[in-house]
Amino acid sequence: MNAINSSPKIDFNSLEEINSFQFSKLKEQLSYVEKHSPYYQKLFAQHKIKISNIENWEDFYQISFTSKDDFSKNNEDFLCVERTKIADYTTTSGTTGSPIPFYLSSNDLDRLATNEAYSMFCAGAKSTDIFQLMTTIDKRFMAGLAYFMGVQKMGAGIVRNGPGALPLQWDSILRFKPTILIAVPGFIPSLIQYAKENTIDFQASSIKKIICIGQPIRNEELEWNDLGMAIRKEWDVELLSTYASTEMGAAFTECEMGLGGHLPSELVILEVVDENGKHVANGETGEVVITTLGVEAMPLIRYKTGDVCRFYSNPCECGRNTPRLGPVIGRKNQLLKVKGTTIFPTMIYSVLEKLIPENSYYVEVLKGDFLNDVIHITIDEKYISLTHNIQEKLQGNLRFLPIIQFHPYDKMKAIIFSEDNRKPIKFIDKRI
Repeated sequence: MNAINSSPKIDFNSLEEINSFQFSKLKEQLSYVEKHSPYYQKLFAQHKIKISNIENWEDFYQISFTSKDDFSKNNEDFLCVERTKIADYTTTSGTTGSPIPFYLSSNDLDRLATNEAYSMFCAGAKSTDIFQLMTTIDKRFMAGLAYFMGVQKMGAGIVRNGPGALPLQWDSILRFKPTILIAVPGFIPSLIQYAKENTIDFQASSIKKIICIGQPIRNEELEWNDLGMAIRKEWDVELLSTYASTEMGAAFTECEMGLGGHLPSELVILEVVDENGKHVANGETGEVVITTLGVEAMPLIRYKTGDVCRFYSNPCECGRNTPRLGPVIGRKNQLLKVKGTTIFPTMIYSVLEKLIPENSYYVEVLKGDFLNDVIHITIDEKYISLTHNIQEKLQGNLRFLPIIQFHPYDKMKAIIFSEDNRKPIKFIDKRI
């Protein structure tokens, strides 16, 4: 793998230049799927679409969206290469359902590494930095592998610690002097607490920056959320967040301005659409739709991710012209409706995690009467003394009170840390 030793061209002079570049790459990708993808061959034939007739963006927008359900039910039909060319077998995270197989060729792995190198440079990293990876690289998890390869691609060094293991994390920080951590932000308060309990001067450590994955550290207004504020209050380090998915094989990463994750223009075409499939304007929220560029094994065209984000098309204060996305507000299929109020589960999480630790509760939703959802929250019984406080905060923030129950944590662990999922379970949808 050839290293990228300096920041590559990750931006363009204008949005028009981005659109022109992307359309030329789009034509190449469309021609490729027309020739190699059984799924898109059927879709194009069904809707009488000829790629040679697509001459502008409006022509492209006539192609039907691809949903997660399409991808799950027709998974093998999305594969564009012989199985002998599959270099890496992975699956989606399963956040909104069962994990879906996803395959990468050697070229796709190199594209993945290039994306992460671009992302690190966008976040202000340099080839002289040393990274410490605090996420798993196994269990069919793409993100850990992507970060490892991306750091190699940019010519930097990395310490592969994986998640947890607080003594090992601090031993590595003190021994190898990494400058950047890659971590789930919810783990950082535990890292700080361990340092305090073991008289480690974390403020004087080598760490200058934390690249956060898997959890938001800002709210939809791009201000620090409770977790982001809690970390910054304790530790004088720079925090940056990313948004990514297995299917896009790329990441939207914040620059040092913290005004949303920048589109990797060479690798992904972005659309953000409303309930009617129409593009939203600058500053509005909608569902993220992506078209992958340069993907060999499993390219996706107009793929609806199910993630709801705020969209920014105005130039960033850093000078880049790439469109940006704010943090995930919620998953479209997890939208809850109770007594005329519409919320995402993330609103419940943000209230609870001000009072009790993450992974000490889970939320279940059932179908109720008159198009209402019924929400049950199960909490570790050791926090039963906080019942009144929890009820008061939920009522005040949600304008309704879910049903709250307390169970022994030993019984809850099997549900929260299911062997079938890489991530802890917070939300269980029983409406189907």
